[in-house]
Amino acid sequence: MSSTPENHSHSPRVVIVGAGIVGCSLADELTARGWTDVTVLEQGPLPAPGGSTSHAPGLVFQTSPSKTLAGFAKYTVEKFLSLDVDGVPCFNQVGGLELATTPERLAELHRRAGYAAAWGIRGEIVDTARCKQLWPLLDESVVLGGFHTPDDGLARALLASRAQMERATGRGARFLERHTVTGIEKEAGRVAAVVTDQGTFPADHVVSAAGFWGPVIGRMAGIDVPLQPLAHQYAKTEPLPELSAATAEASKPILRFQDRDLYFREHTDRLGIGSYAHKPMPVDPFAILPYDEARAQNLDMPSSFPFTEEDWAPSWDDCRRLVPALRNAEIEAGFNGVFSFTPDGMPVLGESRQLRGFWLAEAVWVTHSAGVAKAVAEWMVDGRPSLDLHECDLTRFEEAQRSPSYIRERGSQQFVEVYDVLHPLQPMEQPRPLRVSPFHARQQQLGAFFLEGGGWERPHWYEANAPLVDALDPLPERDAWSARYWSPIAAAEARATREKVALYDMTPLRRLEVTGPGALDFLNRMTTNNLRKKPGAVTYTLLLDETGGVRSDLTVARLAPDRFQVGANSPADLDWLARHAPDDVHIKDITSGTCCIGVWGPLARDLVQPLTRDDFSHEAFGYFRAKETYLGHVPVTAMRLSYVGELGWELYTTADLGLRLWDTLWEAGRELGVVAAGRSAFNSLRLEKGYRAWGTDMTDEHTPYEAGVGFAVRTDKEFVGREALTDAPLTRKLMPLLLDDPADVVLGKEPVYVDGVPAGYVTSAAYGYTLGRCVAYAWLPASLTTGAGVHIEYFGEKVPATVAEEPLFDPKMTRIRR
Repeated sequence: MSSTPENHSHSPRVVIVGAGIVGCSLADELTARGWTDVTVLEQGPLPAPGGSTSHAPGLVFQTSPSKTLAGFAKYTVEKFLSLDVDGVPCFNQVGGLELATTPERLAELHRRAGYAAAWGIRGEIVDTARCKQLWPLLDESVVLGGFHTPDDGLARALLASRAQMERATGRGARFLERHTVTGIEKEAGRVAAVVTDQGTFPADHVVSAAGFWGPVIGRMAGIDVPLQPLAHQYAKTEPLPELSAATAEASKPILRFQDRDLYFREHTDRLGIGSYAHKPMPVDPFAILPYDEARAQNLDMPSSFPFTEEDWAPSWDDCRRLVPALRNAEIEAGFNGVFSFTPDGMPVLGESRQLRGFWLAEAVWVTHSAGVAKAVAEWMVDGRPSLDLHECDLTRFEEAQRSPSYIRERGSQQFVEVYDVLHPLQPMEQPRPLRVSPFHARQQQLGAFFLEGGGWERPHWYEANAPLVDALDPLPERDAWSARYWSPIAAAEARATREKVALYDMTPLRRLEVTGPGALDFLNRMTTNNLRKKPGAVTYTLLLDETGGVRSDLTVARLAPDRFQVGANSPADLDWLARHAPDDVHIKDITSGTCCIGVWGPLARDLVQPLTRDDFSHEAFGYFRAKETYLGHVPVTAMRLSYVGELGWELYTTADLGLRLWDTLWEAGRELGVVAAGRSAFNSLRLEKGYRAWGTDMTDEHTPYEAGVGFAVRTDKEFVGREALTDAPLTRKLMPLLLDDPADVVLGKEPVYVDGVPAGYVTSAAYGYTLGRCVAYAWLPASLTTGAGVHIEYFGEKVPATVAEEPLFDPKMTRIRR
């Protein structure tokens, strides 16, 4: 996503704001790649400047539902293990132990063990006796089991900062303490310099690695940083007799007691305990004191707030129940430490398009610090990171998700949910509803069950369709986990789509309008397929990066010689296109001003044809064609597309006419048995057809050929990433799996075992109601052939599945092309 790095005869001038663990790691990674003109500015004293790094307890648990976060953490462990300062290692690999004291948590630990296997992290579920053996201070009577990860441990964050600072300095970097940033200078849309109270530092690139001060630095640059600092309680006990023989700083695994939002680590003969159990304590980043003022008010550092014992009291009771040695102990010291949260709990990384050369490396915990630094350094030096970062991209938040109140509210909720058992479909509860389609009132009348994504309310099924369930063959019983945010009504809606016709609200899908004399040449150069077709053509195509990775997939409709409507995925697509657009091309996000209804099913033509004078026959309006027309009183852009594998159209109009369009279609469809259908049925139907979901099934870590979308690549034309695509044999592929037992269901991100060994992981999964089996797509070794047997681990159980031929449903496309 970076704009092309400048061609300097010397190394580009980089100024990093903040010498915490992220800033020091980044200076080390950049200088290791030959960018040696690096200046790190820090307002506090070095090597402990008083930000979050200075008080961080240093726990590194690598396992995460996010493959990207797990990758960051794995690299952080690997790097810190290789570092020491004066013979003291920067990482103490004591392992990690997560405890279950409830059946629900034990099930969650099995799921976490699945993540670990999927992402290549060593870990195993252990019984109560083994938990007691690993952590003798436990009261084993309250423990049901645990998840042991031997490669986790304690990062000595200040030592790791110092070790990397020394390496970077040896390559030419300089670290300047007591330099408070007061401004960011700009020139012609690019960053030019960083102004401090000690002078001005010219820069080609500026990286804000300021931690909870990130919003302050961002405001100087005119950039919103969607980050909310919160205070978090940490306490140290007095010396414990049970630890009196301890000589090492820590010898037992770091411990997580998530059922009570607590974690524990040793400090030689004491225990350190952190709590997320208290109410959120948001902190205004603009009100955090500078280092010297904080010290003058008897605070250890700016990031350390006074301990609030009343908030600690319930957690202390929980600690004493779990660890009998604490029942006669006291807390010797405690503080409320400030660190950063975002609305979705992920870091904020990347270069701002509003101010070229201004980068963010914010909301990064010690756990992920070196991994983030490596990715950002690759991004800056090479133009792209080696890990998929779409979950961390600074562009990912919609405009509606960037208000200060939203960031505060959702950042605070992320704090509350740090250790909660969260279902993959579980929506945030507040603030909702935020974004609604024009059909929202009708959907409510039909009893829509809404989930949320991108701020949008998205119907997943409609209670009005409950009577249709009676006509179905009985569905297999679901386990409690897969039954959450699911209803058998989805099966009825899928069947109605296959047999009659259904209306789908596709409004949340992103729509861009690309216009101007250079629009065709520009889009044809940026994407893989041939767009040089007459107006009225719709083309499925890909956005690749320079290394051939799939940045996104698009549908591009040529509505006029110099006007295109692009169906895109994320705000990053708009950002990427806008970065590359020449002056004679204009790109506008039209999503919020428009809406879309998918009309799909064998009776779709019977529904729409009577509403228009235009010919909607297959001969006159073929597949992947677009037409601007009227349905009743409503002007629409109709596109003959289908992501459910049935005849039909996507119908677009302006938001003000959306309700009229819905009512027009609903009334016309009554005698045909039309239903409204939700995302749950949609996902099932798309997987039966093998349609990929970008960001889930494929990312820029994958090439089109690996992802099974090579049909959208035309190598006889020039496009971004073409040179990187080769005919080299594939080592991995995205493959469809059918679960052998009709009663088995998986949800995604589970590890897949081949010959008893983890060999890949599930991306998307849903029950295929037409097929009578759960469908799971998975990244697996390319050597696997159709019919091969594999096992998917679901909550500790190995579920048999078979590699299938795709598409699983209607391979000759007869249902769509009729």
